[in-house]
Amino acid sequence: MSRKPRALVTGGAGFIGSHLCERLVSEGYRVFCLDNLITGSPENVAHLLDRDFEFIEQDAIRPINLSEKMDEVYHLASPASPADFSRLPLEILEAGSLGTKNALVLAQAAGARFLLASTSEVYGDPLVHPQPEDYRGNVNQLGVRGVYDEAKRYAEALTMTYHRHHALDTRIARIFNTYGPRMRPDDGRVIPNFIQQALAGKPLSIYGEGTQTRSFQYVDDLTCGLIRLMKSGESHPVNLGNPQELAVREIAGIIIKLSGSKSDIIYEPLPEDDPRRRCPEISRAREVLGWEPRVPVEVGIKHTIEWFARRASLTGTRKDTGGRKKPHEDSRE
Repeated sequence: MSRKPRALVTGGAGFIGSHLCERLVSEGYRVFCLDNLITGSPENVAHLLDRDFEFIEQDAIRPINLSEKMDEVYHLASPASPADFSRLPLEILEAGSLGTKNALVLAQAAGARFLLASTSEVYGDPLVHPQPEDYRGNVNQLGVRGVYDEAKRYAEALTMTYHRHHALDTRIARIFNTYGPRMRPDDGRVIPNFIQQALAGKPLSIYGEGTQTRSFQYVDDLTCGLIRLMKSGESHPVNLGNPQELAVREIAGIIIKLSGSKSDIIYEPLPEDDPRRRCPEISRAREVLGWEPRVPVEVGIKHTIEWFARRASLTGTRKDTGGRKKPHEDSRE
């Protein structure tokens, strides 16, 4: 009998990583989740522990030694939210450099396929709209956001070096704004900020005039795209995001409506290097992967509100949530 395919997911106890682990297990994989829990949570994967799943508490910047040979390596490990850019700058740079190299070394030794979870942040504050994969970006490497932007740009360069010089079978996913259950309440991204403020009956804080646009994809769509990309033969970067563009104040209105909140909206100064527009050009994903987002924004946000409401009810923290956290710009994952 043939054995189950085996996959390693670094950062697997995080928001996106835990959903990816869950999906891989459901598709018949034996999954190894490696996470140092600096931003991930054991609760995100606790429901998988009695299945074909193993959790390893370890930082990816240390050499990765596993007893079993992997078929696929998904490298997602990195603090990724705006709140982390100033709180964990060195950890972000190390995850993008040392962490990526260690994951590549493991994949090379095992002859495994490798997928890097990169980000739309490599485009910076884009001067081209929407952003195709051949756009090289407008990044301020000296700004607060630069640690994440440049860590991912370096990780892409390192991945392509292993592909060219070591013939490693690699993939690069440039992930655009993603939301859904298991987002960290304190990570500073716009959707969890707005949801918590709405559920607490507090004003929703919009930075700038709220006309800056984002394209939000539900996490289930993203995990589908990541797995399709891993199974494809595409070694060039692929944008995974929702081409439906929405203004931040539109998102605020949707959340107020779906939560039944009576919250008002207040406006505050725009943070440094906050991108004015960000929207993916996804022709490559459509042509190569047969992929595009399927979950309507209102459906995904409804599921996310319900998850945050259940969490608040179970932990008794509703009265303590909803505080304003700055900035509320979204990154990849």
